Amino acid sequence: MSKAFLVLANGVVFEGSSFGAEGCVIGETVFTTGMNGYIETLTDPSYYGQIVTQTFPLIGNYGDIPKDYESSKCNLRGYIVRQWCDEPSNFRCQGEIDSYLKNQNIIGLYDIDTRKLTKILREAGVMNGMIISGNSKEALENITALNDESKKQVLLEKIKAYQIVDAVKTVTGSATGVEEPADIVFKESAEYRFVPVTKDGTKINDPEVAMKNGKGKKVVLWDFGAKANIRRELLKRGLEVETVSATSTAEEILKRNPDGIMLSNGPGDPAENVEIIENIKKLCQTGIPIFGICLGHQMLALAKGATTSKLKYGHRGANQPVKHLSSGRVYISSQNHGYAVDNDSLPKGAVLSFVNTNDGTCEGLTYTDTPAFSVQFHPEACSGPLDTSFLFDDFVSLINNPSLFKDFKTSFERVDAIEYFSSTIKHTKETAI
Repeated sequence: MSKAFLVLANGVVFEGSSFGAEGCVIGETVFTTGMNGYIETLTDPSYYGQIVTQTFPLIGNYGDIPKDYESSKCNLRGYIVRQWCDEPSNFRCQGEIDSYLKNQNIIGLYDIDTRKLTKILREAGVMNGMIISGNSKEALENITALNDESKKQVLLEKIKAYQIVDAVKTVTGSATGVEEPADIVFKESAEYRFVPVTKDGTKINDPEVAMKNGKGKKVVLWDFGAKANIRRELLKRGLEVETVSATSTAEEILKRNPDGIMLSNGPGDPAENVEIIENIKKLCQTGIPIFGICLGHQMLALAKGATTSKLKYGHRGANQPVKHLSSGRVYISSQNHGYAVDNDSLPKGAVLSFVNTNDGTCEGLTYTDTPAFSVQFHPEACSGPLDTSFLFDDFVSLINNPSLFKDFKTSFERVDAIEYFSSTIKHTKETAI
């Protein structure tokens, strides 16, 4: 066991122990509240450029399971846990996370007060940080700088200067190494993951039933850093899926003659992707059904004329409550994002469909002027929750009947939705404990 340090941009230093790879790395320090699913966290391309802190105290107890990877590599910058398990127990386990981090050259830190760190990030907001571990010349110089005020200030300026850039272009295609054909996806999902779940909570264990509505239809998955489970969920509905790079143009996508277009999740500031947003505008004019998730949701909103802004500390974890405005039902969702669509910027034709019940931020939009809808959360979430996976069935229905959007009915027009949003915030603040 060797010492390791986390140095936050505000000057706070945590001393702990090193695991995984050693060295020095700077990233945006964030936290995620998931109690399980750490494998999916480690392999989610949306964490590109970030040092991820797990708030759950014990990580690694079921080991490393490659079949559950969301991409073929780890894109985060560093990994922080309270305690990691070096003797995992699971019948699918093929190793432990220390070895995984070493193989992926990801620097890890443990044995610090992750609760204190999380409280700092909640109060001050996400901020850059540096993990220092090992005995390299750079590491020793940085450790020495912590005890010299002038040198520490130089180090802090270096930490503050870090920026996440070209995130989507860097991670696109990350999931290709773990993609599998539909028959294997459904078989393994029935055994180890989960089968499709309908809106009323019924599980569909028969692949013929699950796939019948999507048979013969092609979806282009536009990969902005797509999690592998998005593709799995589409395949489990019988859809043919063709994955294209984030650098693809609208014209190249249309040449594939898709029946539907899936805008994937991904990392970074959505507004940075100017070219992609322009191409989404072109696709919105074709009448082809579109479904966006996370970053795809944000960029679709930008293409339609909305704006986005950065959240103080983001939503990351598998326990985020979202309210479906047309039904009044609350679902528990998995999320991983630091930006949100601004509710008061929604253009005509964009109807707020889901809101986060904790802070009232936009969690979903349905468009009445084009066959498109999107959600901020992850209905494909694996290891769960499964509550909103029915949205993939809604996408299949829209593909089979693109005119459905013309019949979209809701008790909330744009003004009413904003009024509802305001009353929801007021109620949330008044009843918060």
